[in-house]
Amino acid sequence: MLILSRKSGESLVIDGRVIVKIIRTDGDTVKVGIEAPANIPVHRQEVYEEIQKANREAANQAPLAQLPSLVKPKKPSGSTPLKPANNQQQTTKAV
Repeated sequence: MLILSRKSGESLVIDGRVIVKIIRTDGDTVKVGIEAPANIPVHRQEVYEEIQKANREAANQAPLAQLPSLVKPKKPSGSTPLKPANNQQQTTKAV
């Protein structure tokens, strides 16, 4: 973890795209401003953790048996199945 000291009005830059500016300090509270591109999500850690928890729960609620019904079947393309090249042998495995 990188630890930096900043005063009110000072900033730091992350990856040349995200600017974190110290707006104000009041006792043990620090007000921070963040400028980031719209495609970079910015969340407080407790909010981020709740989002991750909700995503995990949602993923676990979808029964695997229903997953095929969520995908639209592809229409047949009318092409013939691929055959092995002349220099490849088709093998079958006896069980």
